[in-house]
Amino acid sequence: MSCLALSLQPSDGSDILLQTREWFPPARALIALSYFRQTRLAFAASKHQQQKQNQSTSASSSATDSDDVTAAEFVGDDPLAAASGQVIVGVESKYRVVYRLVNSIYVLGVTVADHDNSINVFECIHIVNQAVSVIVTACRGVDVTREKLARKYAEVYMALDIVLRGVSNIRLAAMLGSMHGDGIAKMVHSALDTENKIRGAEHWTSVEHHSAEHQSAIDAFSNVRFELPPETIAAGDELAASLAPVVQELEQQKEEAEPENKDPFAASEAINKEEELVGGFKKTKDPSSSDLTLALAGIEVTTLPPAEATQSTTISVEGFEGQYGGIEFSNEQATLEETFETLNDAWGGGLDPSEFMGPKKIPKKEGLGGLELLHTSDPKVAEAKDGSVAGNIENLVKRPEMKGPEMHISEEIRAEFRESMLARVGLMGVVYLRTMPPKTSGDDKEAEFSFRVEGTAAVKRFVMQNSRVSSLGDGLFHVRTAPSEEPIPVLKYSLLPRLTPLPLRVRMVKRHSGTLLSMMIQYVSNPELLEPLKDVTFILKLPVDPTLLKVSPKAILNRTDKELKWQIPEIPLKGTPGRLRARMPIDSENGEEEPEIICYVKFFAQGSTSLSGVSLRPATEGKTDFYEVDHRYETGIYMCN
Repeated sequence: MSCLALSLQPSDGSDILLQTREWFPPARALIALSYFRQTRLAFAASKHQQQKQNQSTSASSSATDSDDVTAAEFVGDDPLAAASGQVIVGVESKYRVVYRLVNSIYVLGVTVADHDNSINVFECIHIVNQAVSVIVTACRGVDVTREKLARKYAEVYMALDIVLRGVSNIRLAAMLGSMHGDGIAKMVHSALDTENKIRGAEHWTSVEHHSAEHQSAIDAFSNVRFELPPETIAAGDELAASLAPVVQELEQQKEEAEPENKDPFAASEAINKEEELVGGFKKTKDPSSSDLTLALAGIEVTTLPPAEATQSTTISVEGFEGQYGGIEFSNEQATLEETFETLNDAWGGGLDPSEFMGPKKIPKKEGLGGLELLHTSDPKVAEAKDGSVAGNIENLVKRPEMKGPEMHISEEIRAEFRESMLARVGLMGVVYLRTMPPKTSGDDKEAEFSFRVEGTAAVKRFVMQNSRVSSLGDGLFHVRTAPSEEPIPVLKYSLLPRLTPLPLRVRMVKRHSGTLLSMMIQYVSNPELLEPLKDVTFILKLPVDPTLLKVSPKAILNRTDKELKWQIPEIPLKGTPGRLRARMPIDSENGEEEPEIICYVKFFAQGSTSLSGVSLRPATEGKTDFYEVDHRYETGIYMCN
């Protein structure tokens, strides 16, 4: 900065005022002012001695004065003779003093003495000229005296403090106009309004509604969510309704699974087993002692159709020859699952024997309306020794003990394929913070720590919750928030489309020949994933309700929504592309119009790393301010048409 200090020094007497910058010590400014005073007096004494021309009688005094004068370097032709000028003073630490004489008061500006043009001397001169305007205005004229400055000392002090830090001519004029009127408050707080008025800018009250719209747009972007498809919500409701028996069945299937590796796309062999089809439900030919008869006791069973109506239907269509015919009641070897496989979701779900009886009968206990059975996914809870309702409820709501604040990343990947080409892709991630649960005593301690976000090369935009998070720059963020029961979203980000990783690539091909429509879906996993995708669901939207349908591998048909659903247990990282095929005859009443077919993909994954590569690290190495738990990512609208 060019000017380091401003001072008012009378021609006779002590200094009136000194203003310095924060980093410039006042002691050094006083040294420069003292040198300037000595230089000024020595120069005046030397001129007086030259006028008398009596060098012999004042040799000792001239020697002393010459020593003081040698501590100064004159700048200009006739320093200190005119009303303004510059002088470089000092012996070891040299300072440049820019001065102006107003009546009997010197206005001094102190800066460092440089010889390499690193200091803008003209800016320092400009600041001294502004200080002259301040004292002239305070004294109401050029008759500047110590007494007049004392009356307006506070206004002069604040005005010179503002001038020293830099002020425009517009604001200086406003300050000078308010020095004898509105006072110090108007002088200090008139910066923005004055600049806007002089430049003709709009006042804040006229642009306030624009700021409100801008803030509402920011809030809308911060709270944006992707809409869930209706079928996802319906599937969740059905899963919640059948949670207890399904989870128990899955636990038994995991225990009985063979350790050897099998083709993940092969059909399950469980339907061909005659014994222990579903947890001890054994098929028998004796209807009097059949468990199925006991299970279906009291249920009205409709009359079966005649044998001719239940025979397999033989169809002869070009490219679609074969036998298609669902239930063959005359086949005594048909298993229970094959018998009821057409009673799918369109009819409210088939008959699951595990709903009526299982391998072990659970004794009915008095409790809160069966609430004790909600947590039957844990076999230890189901076989508790005491069987108390309170113990089951505690296990139901019990969470792993937290050691400190936990953070994880939740990402949502969206993509749209048109046949095999990627049309659009997007990924949005949210960084969640889970604090220690709040205490009931009222002495909750706020969670406060810093963390670093790495792997942001592909990030397009970051949005943070300003009320809880502040950015420290260079990927560092500081969190301060009160305890909360629910996870708190602190950061949101989106990736550039060209740098967004695709966990799964999908291709759909259809062939319409005559009245036969053939569809094939090919999918392959990204080999760069750390873990293979599991429990992937493919949903194919059919154009019409099919009368005859052939699929490979087996799928679930929902006639209400005209959907065909495949559930793939696992997709290998480096394997051959999987294929899902379906064929059905359709009427060609619409002429040449091609039927619209859409395939939706849903999957969910969880692991130690995020899909985008974004990671969370402590701000200081070796310090654990928070605990990083498993990150997760799922699909939004992931489709192929």
